[in-house]
Amino acid sequence: MSHPTTIITMLTEQYMQCALAAAFILGPLCALLGVFVTARRLSFFSDTIAHGALAGVAMGIWLGMADLTLPMVIFSLGVAAAMVWLKENTELLNDSIMALLLSGSVAIGILILSLAQTNRGELHGYLFGDVLAVEWRDVGLAGVLALFVAGGLFTELTPLTLLTANEELASVSGVNVRRLNYAFIVVLTVTVALSIRLLGVVLVTSLLVIPPAIARPLSNNLRQQLVLSVIAGLMGSIGGTVLAWRLNVPCGPTIVLSCIALFIISLMGGKLIRRQPNPA
Repeated sequence: MSHPTTIITMLTEQYMQCALAAAFILGPLCALLGVFVTARRLSFFSDTIAHGALAGVAMGIWLGMADLTLPMVIFSLGVAAAMVWLKENTELLNDSIMALLLSGSVAIGILILSLAQTNRGELHGYLFGDVLAVEWRDVGLAGVLALFVAGGLFTELTPLTLLTANEELASVSGVNVRRLNYAFIVVLTVTVALSIRLLGVVLVTSLLVIPPAIARPLSNNLRQQLVLSVIAGLMGSIGGTVLAWRLNVPCGPTIVLSCIALFIISLMGGKLIRRQPNPA
């Protein structure tokens, strides 16, 4: 058990205040979006977006920019737009499009970084997450995004659920499928780009995928899965951030391993629930 003075010491550190605030916002936000990402089989899409952000990071470093959030978001949105355009205007399969853009973005990023001769420690933080890189500006952006997403989901939950279940049925039912798809992609892209500060390019997709996987064995319907996924995302992100501080290890991998531990617990809990006899 953590000693009270240890907890107080942690909370007095400004960088930990920023990191915990970011984890408190981004963990549940990624988990909430992750329910729809996994149901729509867009996990590889989000992974492509995350790796595309690496080229944005490289471009920002090459240009000498102090804040790399803007180039990350811009380049990520560019990759997302390229995926949508290629899907609508070519006969390439989705997997081929995403693999093409992922490998191309990473190649561009590595090439630019080699020319910029950047500090490897700085690059390591963007690849695997860095608590020290989180600032209050990032927390503010994440908070605004979380409020926007929560409001959007509250008003569009039924259309989005119908779109997730069956796109053709949603179109027949009067849902503006094109608009809703574009809005979801933009929100997902910005969320992934902002989460890179905490988790890193390599691991950011895990916070979209693992919490819904934790919630699935324990859920009987979509609403339960949404609530449990948000709780799992919150527990994994906060717990992983605190554990990373205590052990003095990188934050991103610790958050991921915390979520995986919760996933193992949920699997066992789901099996126990299914073994309970039904009431007569």
